Amino acid sequence: MKCDKCGKEAVIYQRYSGMHLCAAHEIADVERKVKKRMRQEKMVIPGDHVAVGMSGGKDSAATLSILAETFGKRPEIKFTAITIDEGIEGYRNFSIPKVKELCDRLGVPHVVVSFKDEVGCTLDDMLKRERKEASCTYCGVFRRMLLNKKAREIGANKLATGHNLDDDAQTVLLNVLNGDVERLARLRPSRIQEGLVPRIKPLMDIPEREIALYAFLKKLPFYLGECPYAHESLRGEVKDMLNDFESRHPGTKYSIMRGFDSIVDCLKEKYRQVPLERCEICGEPSIDKTCQGCKLKQRIHIKI
Repeated sequence: MKCDKCGKEAVIYQRYSGMHLCAAHEIADVERKVKKRMRQEKMVIPGDHVAVGMSGGKDSAATLSILAETFGKRPEIKFTAITIDEGIEGYRNFSIPKVKELCDRLGVPHVVVSFKDEVGCTLDDMLKRERKEASCTYCGVFRRMLLNKKAREIGANKLATGHNLDDDAQTVLLNVLNGDVERLARLRPSRIQEGLVPRIKPLMDIPEREIALYAFLKKLPFYLGECPYAHESLRGEVKDMLNDFESRHPGTKYSIMRGFDSIVDCLKEKYRQVPLERCEICGEPSIDKTCQGCKLKQRIHIKI
């Protein structure tokens, strides 16, 4: 196969666009889409301090690399990488060194926040104490809480995550399958909530497989391993289903997000954004008087 733009050997065929692209044009295509989205939504502007959630995987590596290369020479914009160490044996101890390697290469400060220090025990220990919920429930609640808390503490006014097209399409479909329409409305918040650092998702228009290829072509350090608890998640089943649909009907993931974007304003009108309270125990932003993190701590008998 030859690249449709320059005639060199192609490294990818984008079935949804019908384009064959060589390595250089695949890199350029990813970066073009990311920069277009960032311009449209003014994701990064002068004066910003952007915290970047770094797992050590391909998505976060690509996010930090593109942000640093795009804005790194502008002294009025600052980046800090934050890694949440959940305490998963045989997983985070391999991925954290990859984050450090990339941050050293890009000259970006790196902060590691651990479940053990901040929550009171590791995820592995939590799951030994109680198994009423899937592991992703505990992990997701505490990881989001700690990312937001640390971003706020370091003075960041935005929090960038590596969520890609696949992630967003899965989330939309997952909420539809769960009948949680109100949560769909919250995927596009109408305003900034006190105590919550606004999130940006530079990769939201890029399919996962293209990000993986981009990371390889750019020779970014990242960890290929999968979380050992990933098989427990319903999201994994939704991911497989969507990939099957995408294989048979190219463009399905883009179609899901276009459909969602066309109805989200109506959803936000029906399900108005509720002002957050402060958790009476820890002071973090919460819908209820007690946040989900403190509720989980009480259930697994962690001292608050």
